[in-house]
Amino acid sequence: MAIKYFPEPFRIKAVEPLRMLTAEERAAKIAAAHYNLFNLAGEDCYIDLLTDSGTGAMSQEQWAGVMRGDEAYAGASSYYKLLEAGKDIFNYGYIQPVHQGRAAEKVLFPILLGKGKFAISNMFFDTTRAHVELTGARCVDCVVAVAKDPSHRAPFKGNMDVEKLKKTIAELGAENVGLIVMTITNNSAGGQPVSMQNMREVAEVAKANGIPLNIDAARYAENAYFVQRDEPGYQDKSIKDIIREMFSYGDMFTMSAKKDAIVNIGGMLGVKDADSPLILKIKANCISYEGFFTYGGLAGRDLEALAIGLYEGIDNDYLRYRIGQVEYLAARLDDAGIGYQTPAGGHGVFVDARAMLPHIPYNEFPGQVLAIELYKEAGIRSCDIGSYMLGNHPDTGKQLKADFEFTRLAIPRRVYTQAHIDIMAEALIEIKKRAHTIKRGYRITWEPPILRHFQAHLEPIANEVERTREEEYTVAAQ
Repeated sequence: MAIKYFPEPFRIKAVEPLRMLTAEERAAKIAAAHYNLFNLAGEDCYIDLLTDSGTGAMSQEQWAGVMRGDEAYAGASSYYKLLEAGKDIFNYGYIQPVHQGRAAEKVLFPILLGKGKFAISNMFFDTTRAHVELTGARCVDCVVAVAKDPSHRAPFKGNMDVEKLKKTIAELGAENVGLIVMTITNNSAGGQPVSMQNMREVAEVAKANGIPLNIDAARYAENAYFVQRDEPGYQDKSIKDIIREMFSYGDMFTMSAKKDAIVNIGGMLGVKDADSPLILKIKANCISYEGFFTYGGLAGRDLEALAIGLYEGIDNDYLRYRIGQVEYLAARLDDAGIGYQTPAGGHGVFVDARAMLPHIPYNEFPGQVLAIELYKEAGIRSCDIGSYMLGNHPDTGKQLKADFEFTRLAIPRRVYTQAHIDIMAEALIEIKKRAHTIKRGYRITWEPPILRHFQAHLEPIANEVERTREEEYTVAAQ
């Protein structure tokens, strides 16, 4: 029979109670949080889609591993289990545990980047962009043009624009490009996958120009599933074989293991060449920033759970359910005429807030507006992936305009049921009905200099305030 919704390949053994606040309570909570969803208490969110990072449900095997964790400061057996799993799956000579993905970036990027250097990516996510800029380097995005049209349905919209990459390297000078980063899947572009062919072509450009190629591997398993399903020639290959080929084109990888390895904390840094001179520098930075290199800021119990989760995250039945759950939500939105980055990506649905709220200009943050309305409507916490997250130009301080104005519904792994997915869809449908009544967006009243969206304070712009001529022009231009 045809399956509309891929059922969970597991059964539930423990439950966590949820509480739905009243509409009045939700309005008060978001106002008290200065209209920043990061400032909400988790217990005040009925469905929490702020991130899929570290929010998944671990398996009985992982919890059993927690009890077996070896807490030796140096050379714990749990560390060696992680090394064995990492080398088996990725076929890299060196594996370095760290406490999460941004820690891997903090350890690696200062070795390769600095003032006057550039890093090029298919598209940088927020923390990766920040760690590049903290070294003094600058970021350049080269995602394929089709990714910038959310309504256009095409496979592998996370790909690098190879011709643009070549042109950018020629303009900047290869000697000034310290790193190329391939993000799989491409989070900022809507969780869109990267094809094997594209990865191969980018690797050829990197090698020809003597530029190291780093894989931002947070959602490597989901990317491999899309390759297996959608790229000709890979339907009969295993997920592990696809991962091994994909990673063979990189020189190193940084990973938040809080996504596809389904752990609540953890990350990894890998180097393909076991004799690379980078490794001593990586160990030195790890000891300075994270702790001794055999634990990398993680408890032995976390190393143990991570080693197990690396294998659970590449299971075909699990991945079919995982992607199927996201596609079920996308199908509900299709039926309701709600735009999103199509096709649905791996870890969530990126709702096109610009399409739902075309009268809200980028500098009033339509992605954040929709996220706030979603919380007020149904207690669902999500986040902006747009101009609010992108922030200000590092040199001029001017607000940047993002290519997208998304509200990201990032779905935690093995956590929510189909009924929860239906509530997400129904809440968005209700907001769409009243979208025309949302007249204005938000202004920032306080922001920190780096990664502002985690902490900034906002306030609603009163409906009666007239837009300046410049603001009216901005709306018209959109």
